[in-house]
Amino acid sequence: MTTQTRLFLTAGKIEAERVFALLERAFEDEGLPISTSEIDEDREIFEVSVYTFEPDEIESRIRDILGSDAFGLELKREQVPDIDWVAHSLEGLKPVRAGRFFVHGSHDRNKRRINDLAIEIDAGLAFGTGHHGTTSGCLDMIGEVIRREHPRSALDLGTGSAVLAIGIAKLAPIPVLATDIDPIAVAVARENVVKNGVASRVQTETATGFHHPAMRFAAPFDLIVANILARPLMQLAPAMRRHLAWGGSLILSGILETQRDKVLAAYRVQGLFHQKTLRREGWVTLHLKANAAPKAL
Repeated sequence: MTTQTRLFLTAGKIEAERVFALLERAFEDEGLPISTSEIDEDREIFEVSVYTFEPDEIESRIRDILGSDAFGLELKREQVPDIDWVAHSLEGLKPVRAGRFFVHGSHDRNKRRINDLAIEIDAGLAFGTGHHGTTSGCLDMIGEVIRREHPRSALDLGTGSAVLAIGIAKLAPIPVLATDIDPIAVAVARENVVKNGVASRVQTETATGFHHPAMRFAAPFDLIVANILARPLMQLAPAMRRHLAWGGSLILSGILETQRDKVLAAYRVQGLFHQKTLRREGWVTLHLKANAAPKAL
């Protein structure tokens, strides 16, 4: 079996965008997989990758496209293991318990207990199987907030697989709006919502930030959950406040411990005050409230 190779360059955001655009234009007719991913959010460092079974030929062509010195960037390569990634993902994903929630794949249905709030999510195209520290932290915080505050409406912003929206709907009989910028993620989220029996409560929509008619119709929300990244969370702080009901709760994650204070500062300016922090695997999940006194950091 021929082994696939990943050819990749590391660059700043603007340079990475230029490289990606040039390579995409050059290889689009051949269907070569090309991707870009952020590997250092604070410094805005990206990797641009091309996957091929003919690394020598493709590397030579990349150098022709970018110039012999490849923009002065080091062009690296690594072999991609020959793995059935779907089967491999399922084997490695053990069930996760977070409060009353039990997040599992279809292969672990027999491990559910009578009192579990079971959420079935298989590894797939959308982020969120419950295994990342941010997702399990959000589920724990959702359980605490709903038990204490009994919200009447909720928004899961950047829903991914819809695991958080499903969790909210299973814990409380309230309408939940689940949105994501990625239409593929929304399609997966919709399938998961149906599979988990909460389609009557959870509405899934493709939306960028708060720009969707469904937002205007459903707002203000008693509970907003957003498990994305620190920088977009800080940018969205004013919009979060506008769409959160007076006295409502905000649960934020996708935040590194080193970014926590910056995120809290951005929301404090909007009158949203820290209530609790959960720490998991170097990540934090924050609970903030409108119309509430700040609690110790």
